[in-house]
Formats: sequence, structure tokens, C-alpha cells
Amino acid sequence: MTEAAELPPAPEQAREVFGDRFADAVRYAELLAEAGVQRGLIGPREVPRLWERHILNCAVLSEAVPEAVTVCDVGSGAGLPGIPLALVRDDLNITLLEPLLRRTNFLTEVVELLGLDHVTVVRGRAEEVLGKLPPVHVVTARAVAPLDRLATWGIPLLRPYGEMLALKGDTAEEELKASAAALSKLGAVETSILHVGEGIVDPLSTVVRVEVGESPGGVRFAAKRAKAARTGRTRRRR
Repeated sequence: MTEAAELPPAPEQAREVFGDRFADAVRYAELLAEAGVQRGLIGPREVPRLWERHILNCAVLSEAVPEAVTVCDVGSGAGLPGIPLALVRDDLNITLLEPLLRRTNFLTEVVELLGLDHVTVVRGRAEEVLGKLPPVHVVTARAVAPLDRLATWGIPLLRPYGEMLALKGDTAEEELKASAAALSKLGAVETSILHVGEGIVDPLSTVVRVEVGESPGGVRFAAKRAKAARTGRTRRRR
């Protein structure tokens, strides 16, 4: 018996959320349950709860993302939340950023198979691509790191007045309070906790929103971006 046999049928809420992309969402769930488990991207015990705990939980993040913006999903892993978000929102231009080769291989296969033309897979760490990738409107992340550490990776990738949306659990409020000083140093001007997915997921998905001002990452990262940009221009001239 394969792990795919343990994948439950898609709930009715999935049809509502994914609409015309419902069949693609089902295929993605199957890929996670099969290749995702085989390659160690998803634990076998997660297969029975893939829809509620992972796919739908991530898809409802779309409620917090503005229209027609650029998004970078930091530490995308098996594509959560980036792939469900892409299936719901074809108006977004999404980059899946992931350092591990086996994961980027999987992500590339999924993107090609599902025809997600508005999604790009990039292999690398956030600190490595700083200044090499165009700054984005929104950074997303799920289960990557504690908020203060995640912010040091994600916020510098933002364009001025962008925002980081981090899917968190019960510790969201505690993490936000503990990270207040660090977020301020990184250029955050406003923070909030959102609950999304009413009528779709129970419990609701918890999102920490960190909005930045004109200097994402603060002075130190502005200097790093400028240096990386100068290096890139020099290499292109050569």
C-alpha cells in the first residue's frame, strides 16, 4: 500500500477555495502524499491531515495578500504556503525561495506539472539572494524559524512599505511581543495578528503581519543591498 492511499478525499471547502484550480490542488495533495513523503519533505503522519492542516491552512493566507503584487515565499520547503497561494491567486508573481536542492527539484516539478506560469523557483538562502532578486511587496513564510530570526531573513527582501506575512500557531502573540525590539531595528513600523479562513479552516489560520517603512531591514541591510547591486552591475559589465 502506498502513502497516497492514506490521503483523504478533498473536503468541500477545497472546491470553494480553489475553484477552477481544484483539480490542480488535488494533484498537488497527491504529489505531497507520494513524492513528498518519499523524498522526506512531508512526514507520513501528516498525509491524513494534508488538506486541513497544510493545504487549506496555507491557501487562506490569500485573504491577507493584496492584489497583483510580487511575493517571495522564504524557506518554501514542499511549497507551503507558496503553492496553495499560487493556485488561489494567479494575479500574484510568486518566487519560491528554498536552499535545499531536493526541495527545489520537487518544487520545479510541481510548478511545471501544474502549469504555474506565475511562479519561479529559486535555490538559495534569503541572505544570499539579497540584492540579487528584485525587492518584493510581500514575503511569506510558514514554520521556518522563530519570528525574530525569520524577520532578519525576510524583511530585507521587501521593497519599501512592503509586508511580511508569517503563518504561526498558538505562540504568535508571544513571539510578536518577544520580537518587538528586533522588528523595530529591521524597519518595522506596524505589526498585527490576523485570523483568516472563516468557514474554511477550524481553527482559523493565524498570521503575523509585519509592515515596514521606507528602509526594509534598516540601515545595515540597505548598505548590503547597495553593495550586492554594485557587485551585480560589475559582473554584468564583464
